[in-house]
Amino acid sequence: MTEHIKIPLERVAVLVGPKGTIKQLIEEKSTAALNIDSQSGDVEIGDPKDAIKGLRTKEVVHAIARGFSPEKALKLFDEELLLFETMDLSNIARTEKDLQRIKGRIIGKGGKSREVFESLTNVHISVYGKTVSIIGFPEQNAVARAGIDMLLSGSAHGPVYNFLEKKKSELKRAELGL
Repeated sequence: MTEHIKIPLERVAVLVGPKGTIKQLIEEKSTAALNIDSQSGDVEIGDPKDAIKGLRTKEVVHAIARGFSPEKALKLFDEELLLFETMDLSNIARTEKDLQRIKGRIIGKGGKSREVFESLTNVHISVYGKTVSIIGFPEQNAVARAGIDMLLSGSAHGPVYNFLEKKKSELKRAELGL
């Protein structure tokens, strides 16, 4: 089974890596062959020997296409419970100016808001193009998504951070079985 994915042209070099190192690493971890067209951004994931790793390959390529570093995206191969999710902002933003404002609320000044989100939820977040993408465990992603939804619906950062702090404590207690 061959999969086809189209990625932004400016992300092709990131997917290939210096001297093809990232492409090669993905092929080794996935048991699939990658055929990357640097002119069109088309990526073909050729018949993986391991079907589950083949599905993960598609997620890893998507994660890199959505702005994640290869190091963060490759973690999807190492931990089977990690999830990659993407939220589309284009249905919320009415204009390009709207989209920039929304992205700015999520990223924050100098990336501060995104850093706070990542540290309180233990997820990785990438804001790229018209999307926000998350890599984390299911419970963590749910909390991060809820916080992002709060920001998108106009909540101030303070109450959102308080919500994330509370959820972080709840997740920690649940992990400890309290």
